[in-house]
Amino acid sequence: MAHILLADDDSHIRDVVRFALEQAGHQVTEARDGIEAFALFEHTRFDVAVLDVVMPAEDGLSLCRRIRAQPAPKGRMPILFLSSRDDEIDKILGLELGGDDYITKPFSVRELVSRVAVVLRRVEAPAPDSTAPLSNGSLSLDTARHRCTWNGTEVVMTVTEFAVLCTLVRRPGVVFSRAELVTLAYGEGYFVTERTVDSHVRRIRKKLADLGADPVETVYGVGYRIRSAS
Repeated sequence: MAHILLADDDSHIRDVVRFALEQAGHQVTEARDGIEAFALFEHTRFDVAVLDVVMPAEDGLSLCRRIRAQPAPKGRMPILFLSSRDDEIDKILGLELGGDDYITKPFSVRELVSRVAVVLRRVEAPAPDSTAPLSNGSLSLDTARHRCTWNGTEVVMTVTEFAVLCTLVRRPGVVFSRAELVTLAYGEGYFVTERTVDSHVRRIRKKLADLGADPVETVYGVGYRIRSAS
């Protein structure tokens, strides 16, 4: 059972989503806007946040920025966006700000429950062959604790960013296509666009670049790889 923060200004949507998530065995705490949601976030431990993009007082994108600005582990909490906006640019913006997923209204509650389960699996149940720590030069990944460091300095990654980076580090020098990254990092049967993958990789590179690191390479027309430190 996960404790889920649900923030949406539409009471009907909150009722429907809460019922579906509770039927799946989760605990749900509701908020009517971003300000109320952040106040709950500050004083309560949540496993996942489901945030409406368009809310009064403070919208979901602004709330995501505030959550991601918090130190780990709270700042790493998985975030799923709900939005009536179907433009790809809005989806990319949400992911660039640190969202792990983006679902457009109207949506299937079964799909929402499934996507919540996916991000929870990334946090709670790494694959049996992936629990050992990973390293590549100055980059270290503690897969058991979902902790990334560069030269001993922690780099806060979302669960999706961490999964993508682990996939690259497990096979340094190997080029992964975007389709391969979707299968290996996101999971079988999980649909995301190539631009979604690009958004997560850009955020990974930005966070490492802030520490003077640039281990991830783009192989144009193919995909991505991490430089071998050897």
